[in-house]
Amino acid sequence: MNFFKRRKILKQANFLDLTPLRVLDHEVNEHGGITLLMPRFRARINAALFQPPSKDKYIYIKLDRFGGHTWLLIDGKSTVAQICAELKDRFPEELKPVEETESRVTKFLSLLYQQRYISFFEIQDKTASGAK
Repeated sequence: MNFFKRRKILKQANFLDLTPLRVLDHEVNEHGGITLLMPRFRARINAALFQPPSKDKYIYIKLDRFGGHTWLLIDGKSTVAQICAELKDRFPEELKPVEETESRVTKFLSLLYQQRYISFFEIQDKTASGAK
């Protein structure tokens, strides 16, 4: 699905009702920090042709504490509103003002979506039904 179709679907939807899905893998370090593993080349043929053997095949993207917890809450079942509620419960003193939590989380998830680190179940569903 191209960018314009995806954007149209997102504009019509309430962001808090969307269900995010992870596209990238991650690893947890010894301190509990989350690092996203973005492949240098997404297409297998490009990786085989252009990946130098001396370089790592991943680009490592480190998330801060709140970003890491948000990433771990993206399970493909929880909506953005449920993720926001869980973050409010987990960090009641640190996420102030509480009213801005939804705004901050939706901006963060929008950024992850724009960079293609996540997708949304509703978009995946539309893609599958549109292919029939």
